Amino acid sequence: MIQKKKHKVAYDCQYFLCDRPCIWHKQNGLFCECEHYIPLKEKLLIIKLDAMGDVLRTACLLPVITKAWPGIRITWLTRSESIPLLENNPYVAEVVPYNTDAIVHLLSRTFNKVINLDAGKVSSSMAAIANANEKIGYIMCEDGYVMGTNDAAEEWLCMGVFDDLKKANTCTYQEIMCAILGLPTKGMKYVLELTKREKEEGRRHLLNLGVDINKSIIGIHTGGGGRWLLKQWGEESFLALIHNLAGELGRDVNILLFGGPLERELNKRMLKKLNVPVYNAGCENEIRHFSALIRCCTVVLSGDSLAMHLALSMGRRVVVLFGPTSNTEIELFGMGEKVIPNLECLCCYKSVCNITPNCMESISVHMVKDAILRQLNVVNDLD
Repeated sequence: MIQKKKHKVAYDCQYFLCDRPCIWHKQNGLFCECEHYIPLKEKLLIIKLDAMGDVLRTACLLPVITKAWPGIRITWLTRSESIPLLENNPYVAEVVPYNTDAIVHLLSRTFNKVINLDAGKVSSSMAAIANANEKIGYIMCEDGYVMGTNDAAEEWLCMGVFDDLKKANTCTYQEIMCAILGLPTKGMKYVLELTKREKEEGRRHLLNLGVDINKSIIGIHTGGGGRWLLKQWGEESFLALIHNLAGELGRDVNILLFGGPLERELNKRMLKKLNVPVYNAGCENEIRHFSALIRCCTVVLSGDSLAMHLALSMGRRVVVLFGPTSNTEIELFGMGEKVIPNLECLCCYKSVCNITPNCMESISVHMVKDAILRQLNVVNDLD
């Protein structure tokens, strides 16, 4: 009879993946309780289902969470489109997609803590059914409404309900979330880890387009997101900006045009109208490849959108256009500047507007061009 070899399984290790080898066994052939063994004391579930940009800016809290609660194993529940944003994240042990399997996870497991920072009914319902000793943020009540678990959570909920409170807010999103968690704000940062191969593929993509990656690259993302249509800067403004930048900077820089599926037709029209050199990065890039392309840029121009969060995650300097959404809530971590028109009605979150010119139309080409040039100068001074 053949004697079966047995291995000790470190179920409590940070890198234990249940149904497949951990990264250290796969890469180096190591066995449990190797030098990378980190025993975890508690289990934490984070529920974040909303927009991809919200997932990224919430991930800024992970360094603070792991420092405050050392030895905690983090499971993150999110929608399938956001899963790539959490791949290779050193703080997250497991990502669970929001589907029917997620219910099985919640009903069969017990967590020490559950964090749900969304006041939406779906995420709050998931938090309510999760088995946990402590729940922080929002939960669904039996009467069918969402309630905050502490005063800070109730304040954030009220900001979503009352426009005057939203407009009067002076704190960033991350500061508000830390207040809900009862944690300090020091140490927050964007966390999006690309592999070496992904970085090389981004560089290769630009080289195949003919981009000189040894020169400064200005990435221009023309989208504003699908939810708030008034966040979109005008097509003619983008065209004038590109012509101005090309005329002033000439061949010293490359101008790269970005977009997502919603910007496909817009970018197509713009490329036909432009008579200066512009490289088309495409509108169909998978999210991690899109991040790799942004990583190659020197400065990224964007609205309050996912592209802005990706640029900050890649450590790139940004120029961000703000109008109907809160510029106060956005934390740039000293990596750029906000272009904000001088209007009293900002932060209205309206889907339609009868003011002419509206907030985005009040952002001039001159304002944006100067901001981009300032950020290019910052990079050049650092070099």
